Amino acid sequence: MRRLFPVTEETAAQALGGGAEGEGVGVTGGGAAAADREWSLAELAAAYAYPEPFPGASRTWLRANMVSSLDGAAQHEGRSQPISSATDMRVFGTLRALADVVVVGAETVRQEGYRPARARAEFAGAREAAGQAPAPAIAVVSASLELDFTLPLFTSPLVPTLVLTGAAAAPDRIAAAEQAGARVVIAGEGVGVEPARLVRALADLGHTRLLTEGGPRLLGQLITAGVLDELCLTLSPTLTAGNAQRIAGGPSIAVPRRFGLVSLLEEDGFLFGRYRRS
Repeated sequence: MRRLFPVTEETAAQALGGGAEGEGVGVTGGGAAAADREWSLAELAAAYAYPEPFPGASRTWLRANMVSSLDGAAQHEGRSQPISSATDMRVFGTLRALADVVVVGAETVRQEGYRPARARAEFAGAREAAGQAPAPAIAVVSASLELDFTLPLFTSPLVPTLVLTGAAAAPDRIAAAEQAGARVVIAGEGVGVEPARLVRALADLGHTRLLTEGGPRLLGQLITAGVLDELCLTLSPTLTAGNAQRIAGGPSIAVPRRFGLVSLLEEDGFLFGRYRRS
């Protein structure tokens, strides 16, 4: 059976260079005893729980979940699966089970063959207690709305799929999306979506626990706009070479944004890091 091992506090401090920077790192568990067994889904859910908002702060929290090879590739031959693992998919499923909505770019929908999120019996009670739908909605970000509306993502989702676009999107494509059963949400004044409007529009629908799975272009836009609160990054022990995209694309920001390490887990050479904006 594959196991998920917490990295010890000492190891995390060494990874950060030791000294003051390694102190106070929020690593989960530690020691040989914690490494003897596989983590349960309940433990993973607790480790990745959305933070409680500070008094007076916004309740909306946007996290990203991405995987990268050692040499910085977010995908191999257009898909992330070749650099993923069984445990990475367990974390992937847990993050989805915690979210109200999964935000994804149209190109990623096309490349990865996205399907509707499914209900998970293991998380049914927790979702009901939190006032969530049985499964998260999928929200597709698209300026052109050039999507295949005959796919199960649109025709047979457990929770209606959302399509996020701009006010200037083609009316016939909006009509096609709505006819297919999707709910079209306007989140921009022009053709495309504005990241801050995206977050507000989803919050207005009652979705405050947001998860994005990219792709790189969408994640780059969210980073540039300063709306990303957290990054869950799987570092895959693989090398791909080639010219694959990084996890985030687009223009660089003027000053790199610092995120702090919250927790670090390891399994079979894969590192599962959780970082929050500083």
